[in-house]
Amino acid sequence: MQSQLKLRDTTVTVSRNINPNIYSNLNSRSTVAKQASLRAVSEDAVKLSVVTQFFPPDFAATGQLIEELVKHLGKKGIDISVFTGQPGYAFQNEQAPSYEERGSVKIHRSGITKFGSKKLKGAVIGGLLFAFRAIVHVALNCRNRNLLLVTTAPPFLPVIGYLLNFFLGIPYICLIYDIHPDISVELGMISKDHPIVKVWTWVNKQVWRRSKEIIVLSSNMKERIVAHCPEVADKIEVIHSWADPEKITPIAKEENWFAKKHNLVEKFTVLYSGNMGRCHDIDTMFETALLLKDEPIQFVCIGKGAKQDSLKLKIKEHGLTNFTFLPYQDKKDLKYSLTACDISLVSVSEGMEGLVAPSKLYGYLASGRPIAAICPESTYINGMLEKGQCGASFANGNSKGLADFLLNLSQNPSIAKTMGASARKYLENNFSPENIANQYNQVLKKNALSLNNISDELIKGRQVFF
Repeated sequence: MQSQLKLRDTTVTVSRNINPNIYSNLNSRSTVAKQASLRAVSEDAVKLSVVTQFFPPDFAATGQLIEELVKHLGKKGIDISVFTGQPGYAFQNEQAPSYEERGSVKIHRSGITKFGSKKLKGAVIGGLLFAFRAIVHVALNCRNRNLLLVTTAPPFLPVIGYLLNFFLGIPYICLIYDIHPDISVELGMISKDHPIVKVWTWVNKQVWRRSKEIIVLSSNMKERIVAHCPEVADKIEVIHSWADPEKITPIAKEENWFAKKHNLVEKFTVLYSGNMGRCHDIDTMFETALLLKDEPIQFVCIGKGAKQDSLKLKIKEHGLTNFTFLPYQDKKDLKYSLTACDISLVSVSEGMEGLVAPSKLYGYLASGRPIAAICPESTYINGMLEKGQCGASFANGNSKGLADFLLNLSQNPSIAKTMGASARKYLENNFSPENIANQYNQVLKKNALSLNNISDELIKGRQVFF
């Protein structure tokens, strides 16, 4: 059986199970042709396949970030194919097209992932089914791709990168949003000595070692991975999340229809937008609101999450009236919901600083509002707020310090305005889509498979399909 490797005007025909010595002779007789082919593999030759279970119109933050990323990478000439699932994380009723094209980005959706996605058990099963479907899709289409980007949505998805590389030689890059099983251990859901944890950690190490590159969202996450697997330190790139300053712009509450609709114009408003999940410190926010119950300060929570019901129950038990709960908002209304406040709130539970990286932080920066963070002292967010001069952070449980900070800003609007302007400038200079896409672009081009990579694999006697 024969297959052809074709790069522009140069074609090299090889047999898959041929004696490796023949390759040596072939290479020595065709050095000029090979060098010409290598030159032909230019920077715009990246043909990227992206696998992520969540993608718009789903509201999941990870999916929205991937959508923005591939859009901007597509503008740079990268040929991109996205394999994802139907909406199911926080958007249950819409059926998205099974295939669509957005510029140079091709999107394929598998409907199998809507299976039982409302409950944890169903979500796990749906994730496993999606992973299996993704393996089949990438394997069948890999001859048109030369690099795979696989996310941790769901957490075990990078394993398919390992399997596809092991059996088919497809190179992959891991994009890590959060680290499992460490999160489950920190949450007390499972013991660190449990066999499942040990096996999962071992698998993670194999995946990281075999990957071409590992992209993480914060320095804390890099430290956590290096602690597990020191030998991959040199292949880890820290690339932050981002927000589009053209789509999210500062709007005064007096001119904001969303703020008017929900009666947020007159009161000093503290916004918590997004998931209220197990990794977020909701208790300190509640205790802060309890201390401020007699002040004209309103807390607004937009979204859902595992801790929302318990928060509502405590609010009812204490008779608080300074909370407003709203559902997830449509993406087109994001610039209005994020600016219907005077300050934004982000939180990370103690022990989670190296395991998660809140993407909401960057939208907050774009909105031109100061930011208050509830997080451990070692969290990278502390350094960001200090460097950007756009807010303050408070250790988990320090509700008194946070309450004093909010009260001070409510009484000194000029200070809040200055911090908000600094937040906006900080984002524009560091975390715009163009800035972040350039960083991803450098990683992708550095790792794109060239003819030289293919020849090396063939010489080793392995089968590589393209």
